[in-house]
Amino acid sequence: MRISSNSLIDGTNLVSKVYFPRMIIPLAPVLAGLLDFFIAFVVLIGMMLYFHIYPTTLTLFLPLLVILMVFTAGGVGMFLAALNARYRDIRYTIPFLVQSWMFASPIVYPTSIVPEKYRLVYALNPMVGVIEGFRSALLGTRSFPVQMLLISTLTSVIILITGGFYFKQTERYFADII
Repeated sequence: MRISSNSLIDGTNLVSKVYFPRMIIPLAPVLAGLLDFFIAFVVLIGMMLYFHIYPTTLTLFLPLLVILMVFTAGGVGMFLAALNARYRDIRYTIPFLVQSWMFASPIVYPTSIVPEKYRLVYALNPMVGVIEGFRSALLGTRSFPVQMLLISTLTSVIILITGGFYFKQTERYFADII
């Protein structure tokens, strides 16, 4: 996401001299990040087999979870890239935002520590359903978080559409701004 946000500034010559669908610029780092994800995923599967932790049948949901992850990163990346092109100081706040988002997501802690009455609100963070879905599918620790995943799916799609819409609205000014 951080690379996506700086992609328009880094590709100034592309934006101002050649016409092509500019939405490709912030989406390319997101799609390139999938290669890193798949390499790490193969290592994870190897470690799971070594430690005799076998995936469940819920692993069939993994492609959906990856798509939701890409939707979220793509939407946020497009939004931040357009915002960064317009307001250059945004680039300094992005690492702080990404780190805050990591702590707001259940990466180092389970959602079970969040009180039950706040979990549906907590699921508005699109990564909550994705991370809990990965835990459930790969480790089989608890039942699949269908309700959280539905809320996270809706939020991911809204983020993708909003990010794409904002990017398209500001795209016509990129050559002048950059």
